[in-house]
Amino acid sequence: MTKPNFIFILADDLGYADLGCAGARDSGLPGGVSPNLDRMAREGLYFTQGYSNSPVCSPTRFALATGRYQYRLRGAAEEPLSGVAKGNPILGLPPEHPTLPSLLRAAGYATALVGKWHLGFRPHFGPEKSGYDSFFGPMAGGVDYFSHCSRGNDHDLWENDVEVHREGYLTDLLSERAVQFVKEKKDQPFMLSLHYTAPHWPWLTRDDGDESKRINGAIAHVDGGNIHTYRRMIHHMDEGIGQIMAALKETGADRNTLIVFTSDNGGERFSDNWPFIGQKMDLLEGGIRVPLLARWPAQITPGGRTATPAITMDWVATMLDAAGVAPQADHPLDGVSLMPLFSDAAWRPARNLYWRMAYRKQRALLSGSGQWKYLRIEDNDYLFDLNRDERERANQAAREPDRLAAMRAEWEQWAATMPGIPSDAKVSLVFGEAQMPRPGH
Repeated sequence: MTKPNFIFILADDLGYADLGCAGARDSGLPGGVSPNLDRMAREGLYFTQGYSNSPVCSPTRFALATGRYQYRLRGAAEEPLSGVAKGNPILGLPPEHPTLPSLLRAAGYATALVGKWHLGFRPHFGPEKSGYDSFFGPMAGGVDYFSHCSRGNDHDLWENDVEVHREGYLTDLLSERAVQFVKEKKDQPFMLSLHYTAPHWPWLTRDDGDESKRINGAIAHVDGGNIHTYRRMIHHMDEGIGQIMAALKETGADRNTLIVFTSDNGGERFSDNWPFIGQKMDLLEGGIRVPLLARWPAQITPGGRTATPAITMDWVATMLDAAGVAPQADHPLDGVSLMPLFSDAAWRPARNLYWRMAYRKQRALLSGSGQWKYLRIEDNDYLFDLNRDERERANQAAREPDRLAAMRAEWEQWAATMPGIPSDAKVSLVFGEAQMPRPGH
């Protein structure tokens, strides 16, 4: 078989139950809120325990680029990278670090990032410095969907390393560029990273382009929007994904293309994280359990479901494995290849998953089975049986003291292998001060 193509689609702040295939509430939109992603779920593999590497955006993106725990890199200690990192030569993805696109490009793949970068600022960092042949999108976090300006009123839309001005709704511009790339690369194996800003604030639909809703072209909608606007933003993104799937069929690349869809972290204000509590910034399930779909007609049997825990960084190992490309020995991967799942949905790797957050001194460990979870928030330890209590309401710490002690020791043993949290690392609550739900209450 010829080398497979890869399309990794990353939504921004999408909740676990925001898609129709995950039980989204009636949106009143044609075909529901996400008909194309629902079709992708029917035609591929649906993960019930998909996790993000972090409950906040840029740390997850470090893991997605490298296939390693983000804690290994100084830039990922920022939760997330903010404008204060501009000009800083340390806070970003080091160009010398191997990445999924750099390894695939060396193996003959065409590589492109369409969408949000959020891994450091120029001149020290950028997509083309880390393995992408081409880039179109914003460098930072949230931008206005029409003016393409950041919250600080800085214009932020780039074509490779050149700032460009384009008219249009950002989600549509990204979808159009992704379709163009798929059609142009029909005769070469390719890897496309499509990182939407939707449905991240400002909450604006395709019909909200009235300049009167902006202040000097900058975001004026951070605290606006409503659930209907939010769902239409998801629908706009879904329409673009449908166009990409159609382009794959048109070019004959459909059967041998692995498409993965997920979110960078749990949902925020208008998201539906049901049945979980917590949201973006939390190591509760609502902050790290995310939608996760994979479709590859040549390898994945349609309609599959798996409860095997999978995390963002696993997709680097998976895609390298599928392409027959080895990682660099001096940068061993922390993620594992999920290729065995494509033929056996019950397969599980022998590993635990680990998280830490400076915000509220959080830590978490998920057992390899996906059943037991150790969680600390501030100075409070919790132990949850997710098989019986996915809402993290019944703290089993007093009933299972030995299990709690063992999992705490496992987390601390893992943490000792990672660099510590730098004293100067920043936490930026860009969506406003979150009220963290209290486990067990």
